[in-house]
Amino acid sequence: MGNWNWSFFLSWDWSFLKADPGGKIPTYWQWLVSAWGWTAAVAACSLALALVAGSVVGVLRTLTGHTWWARLGAVWVELFRNIPLLVQLFVWRYVLTLLPVIKDFSAFTLMVLALGLFTSARIAEQVRAGIQALPRGQRHAAMALGLSTPQTYRHVLLPMAYRIILPPLTSESMNIVKNSAVAFAASIPELAQYFYQVTEETSRTKEIFILVVLLYVITALAVWTVMHWIEKRTRVPGFVGAAAGGH
Repeated sequence: MGNWNWSFFLSWDWSFLKADPGGKIPTYWQWLVSAWGWTAAVAACSLALALVAGSVVGVLRTLTGHTWWARLGAVWVELFRNIPLLVQLFVWRYVLTLLPVIKDFSAFTLMVLALGLFTSARIAEQVRAGIQALPRGQRHAAMALGLSTPQTYRHVLLPMAYRIILPPLTSESMNIVKNSAVAFAASIPELAQYFYQVTEETSRTKEIFILVVLLYVITALAVWTVMHWIEKRTRVPGFVGAAAGGH
């Protein structure tokens, strides 16, 4: 410990957080909090879209006797899963905005669409694996009771499938927080853009890097805590983790 170089830590200077960046936000500290809020908003909205779209596509991929719907689901998964997220964001921002119906979308909306649909392909595969992990007798029993196909999925298959895929879904929810960092390419004032811009203005690279990484870790841990709590409350013995490799 006697040879430890304390000068590395002593060189840190946090006073820049109280400085005025010269814009609408009074201090760099308040700017950091605002950027954190943008990151959380992008992640939360994208996750909501991914869950809805992924569930629909996952169901389509398990429809027996509906070949075209299953093929449509397969095309969706392969399309959004195999194109890099940053490329998809650029397509949304610079290509699809040429369409009249999309041209007035905000950068935030375009980012949510890009990240949400990109993640929906992975969630769709998890939903598909969760449904296929269930005993076929559950589907047959629902049909014997006179339930329609939508009713079978809503009341029987999906409630169980969601319980099965909660562990991989937790990882996907944490990934969406990390992937939200590409939002800086859409000029959204989130944590990644804060890092690049404030580093350039203040040259306090180490301090800003530590703060941004810490906030990403806190956000991811918060997501993990919520998902872990949901998993414990909804756990079905014998089924949890059955579809962990299905994404």
